[in-house]
Order: sequence, then C-alpha cells, then structure tokens
Amino acid sequence: SAREREVLVLLASGHTNQEIANRVHLSVKTVETYRARIAEKLGLRTRAELTRFAHDSGIMTMQTLGSADAASKAV
Repeated sequence: SAREREVLVLLASGHTNQEIANRVHLSVKTVETYRARIAEKLGLRTRAELTRFAHDSGIMTMQTLGSADAASKAV
C-alpha cells in the first residue's frame, strides 16, 4: 500500500518508529504493524534487511522523484 511504502522509505532513511509515527500521524504500534507486514510480504526479518531492500530496489530514488506507481510494484 502507499502507506507501507511511506513507512518503508522513512524507516530506510533512518527514522525511528516514534519519529515515523509522529510524521505520518499514526501510533507507534501502527507503524510497527506496517513494518511487520512489509517484512512478511518481502520475506525479510530485520530493519537492516528492509533498509537494504529499499535502497537496492530503488524505492528510495523513486520516492524522491515522486514515482509512486514505480515504487508500488516493489512492495
């Protein structure tokens, strides 16, 4: 989902769950749930693996350029 992509980009940018929650107006628990769902969908387990995926897949670049359609294919 678009929200999952947003959380992934913020996570990969080094933000804490609390910072992400504050930025996107969600509870920390909801951010943790999004992170868990993303990890499950991608078969990843750690924050480091999610960060590497975001960088390697180009989501970080696509998000910077505003290409939500391209990024949505990755998650």
